[in-house]
Amino acid sequence: MKKLSMDELDRLSVEEFKSVEKSPLVLVLDNIRSLNNVGSAFRTGDAFRVEKIYLCGITGTPPHRDIQKTALGATESVDWEYFPTTLQALEKLKNEGFIVCSLEQVQNSTKLNEFQPISNENYALVFGNEVFGVEEEVLSVSDHVLEIPQFGTKHSLNISVTLGIAVWDILSKLKRF
Repeated sequence: MKKLSMDELDRLSVEEFKSVEKSPLVLVLDNIRSLNNVGSAFRTGDAFRVEKIYLCGITGTPPHRDIQKTALGATESVDWEYFPTTLQALEKLKNEGFIVCSLEQVQNSTKLNEFQPISNENYALVFGNEVFGVEEEVLSVSDHVLEIPQFGTKHSLNISVTLGIAVWDILSKLKRF
């Protein structure tokens, strides 16, 4: 077994990335306080070719060195847009036909492993603040609230982990690989 070199990975250039078909996903960051988590969202968004990232409320925006530290250049490839509130972003997305799925622990949530996305639909995945989670008003306009089952002593996962799991799970179910 041989570890692949950067050339052998045959990755897209930023220009190629901009022109290829994207996954039917957008990511919505609802008041994310950690710039490292924002950078991680860009890097994961690049890896799975998400259509766009919506940065809302207090969520930091590029260019910023702490975002760049974890994004490793993905702020150049992944399109993004800022909204003063998450509700404004979701209103735009719903008007464009997106199905809004918030990742949060709530009563009667749908376990991520039990959620079956519909082919040919576009999804907006909402990830909330590291301390307070997804805003109540955002949950109330969500089409689905998804929860990643957990079995340990901690109450939550880091947003970057949650984001990676959710994006992988939904794209796998949509057979986008």
